[in-house]
Amino acid sequence: MAQSIVAQVFAEEWPRVVATLVRDLRDVDAAEDAAQQAFTEAAEQWGPNTTPDKPGAWLLTTARRRSIDRLRREARFEDRLAQLQAKIDIPPPSPHQLIDDQLALIFGCCHPSLDVKAQVALTLRAVCGLSTAQIAAAFLIPEPTMAKRLVRAKSKIRVANIPFTTPDRDHLTSRLAPVLAIIYLIYTEGHAASDGQQLVRGSLCDEARWLAGLVADLLPNESEASGLAALICLTDARRSTRTDESGDVVLLEDQDRSLWNCSLIEAGNRHLDRARMSGVVGSYQVQAWIAREHSGAASSDETDWHKIASFYDVLFQLEPTDVVALNRAVALSKASGPQAGLDALATIDGLDSYRYYHVARAEFLSQLGQHDKARAAFSQALLQTTNEAERTFLKNKLAATP
Repeated sequence: MAQSIVAQVFAEEWPRVVATLVRDLRDVDAAEDAAQQAFTEAAEQWGPNTTPDKPGAWLLTTARRRSIDRLRREARFEDRLAQLQAKIDIPPPSPHQLIDDQLALIFGCCHPSLDVKAQVALTLRAVCGLSTAQIAAAFLIPEPTMAKRLVRAKSKIRVANIPFTTPDRDHLTSRLAPVLAIIYLIYTEGHAASDGQQLVRGSLCDEARWLAGLVADLLPNESEASGLAALICLTDARRSTRTDESGDVVLLEDQDRSLWNCSLIEAGNRHLDRARMSGVVGSYQVQAWIAREHSGAASSDETDWHKIASFYDVLFQLEPTDVVALNRAVALSKASGPQAGLDALATIDGLDSYRYYHVARAEFLSQLGQHDKARAAFSQALLQTTNEAERTFLKNKLAATP
């Protein structure tokens, strides 16, 4: 019973406790250890009639006490011992300070001096509270490898004295961009795993959606934060229908839309409405507009593909990348036929090593009756695909092409 109660509290209180302890101790390792000890004690002591009225305050006080025990044993923290002892009986941070602490933790984990892999690992560990084993499993790498990655990242934080502070308003936007990019990267890997047996890694999708919502709530006036939260909710609403019972890929037009998650669609729309209120349009927000068009259509045939293609025109102005151009070509093919899509693909030069480029080209060629070229394109996509669910899908498409 106690463990179930602690599990319910964990998701909400872990990032708050760790964020405050990082401010107190200025050390991620020490903060995580103290928080983990506090939750362990909670699992041992809490029960239906013994759970504290303010679990967050109990956890923070317990974590601070455990930190003091550790500081007494470690001379390198001696200068912080008196400060922390003075905070034992201080109430938990005010809502405003708590927001600052959580933002500081997120921005510290995504500091630009850390490489992307380290940013991802630290964010999932310190902010989301995933264990090293869980993070390693999500990315399909050995646990010792992930442990070493985390150790190196924390060591660099200490050596380089990377600050866990919230950027001032003048620098917030530039620092927010990589934070959102890391969250989007986590979601992208969960949504369409780059390798492994399964197409979707649900745990990563869940963590990215939670992170995006957290940042959007902490920074309600930042339109791109709300735009990303909207995009992830609206896209993730389709998760359960993207594969069948055997784990095989189900295309968007074949998905059972009655099974899409209405609660996530509603949440996505709320985030998107908040993003729109700022009057500033960013790329995540435009992608969320596209996702909302899909979620609002009763079927693929009833989707307003001309409108979606126009959204991709806007997105390309904001983010003129080959991948955006590819997605625009797919929308054009739906709106105006496969030749329009193929013509649009012909203007893209930099995606020859990108499997989805060859998949789109194969689909357009197949629809135009150019089956030999379609088979060659499917074969090229297959060579560049390491995810087994996607490989099965492509093999079936190749076999079905006349």
